[in-house]
Amino acid sequence: MVFVKAQPGDTSDALIRKFMRKVLNEGILQDLKKREHYVKPAEKRKEQKKELSRRLKRNRKLAMR
Repeated sequence: MVFVKAQPGDTSDALIRKFMRKVLNEGILQDLKKREHYVKPAEKRKEQKKELSRRLKRNRKLAMR
């Protein structure tokens, strides 16, 4: 749960910005989007494999520099 305490002199806009920053840092929105629809275990494995190959490809490319 995300809590934002109001400091003296904080405007409502500043509080909203602080709240949104905390939500993004904790990954709550990403988690919500992931849980929005059921993903089959086979699809999860496929996505993880794709991400792994993407990371390896990127690391190889950076190592060549």
